[in-house]
Amino acid sequence: MPDPVKNVRSAMFLARRAELRPMSAFLEGFCGEAAVERDRCLRLNIVLEELFVNTVSHGHRGDCDAPVWITLEARPDAVQLTYEDTAPPFNPFVHAVQTRKVGGLGVLLARELAASRDYAYLFGRNRLRLAGAIFKRIPAFAGTTFSDHPYFGGRSDRATK
Repeated sequence: MPDPVKNVRSAMFLARRAELRPMSAFLEGFCGEAAVERDRCLRLNIVLEELFVNTVSHGHRGDCDAPVWITLEARPDAVQLTYEDTAPPFNPFVHAVQTRKVGGLGVLLARELAASRDYAYLFGRNRLRLAGAIFKRIPAFAGTTFSDHPYFGGRSDRATK
């Protein structure tokens, strides 16, 4: 069983695009310590970056010093991501995919690929919790890379190994 200290990591970042690189380094450090497979880490990074850019661009309307909290927890069957920001309340899971504008990839990925997801607005924070299939190897695509999945631009008719 992995060391519990390495199973959970939290960090706070400022809502600035310049924080994307440190945020990715934080994620990569977590994945390395918790022995999360590389393809799972890449999937998680895409979702995390999209959520963060949405917070900066749409929630705060640009770079600012507002905090964004990220907590990652490795579980035996998945990784759980808790993402919190202080942008105005916004539940991405209640908006229909058909109404999404250009962009919105992070929200779409979170909605469609996470086995479990929830949203709450608590104490002035939006809180998204995601876990499951988005971060696990998807059985129908076992033996392939995440880019083979249709949500990542791959073909849906590709035979599995």
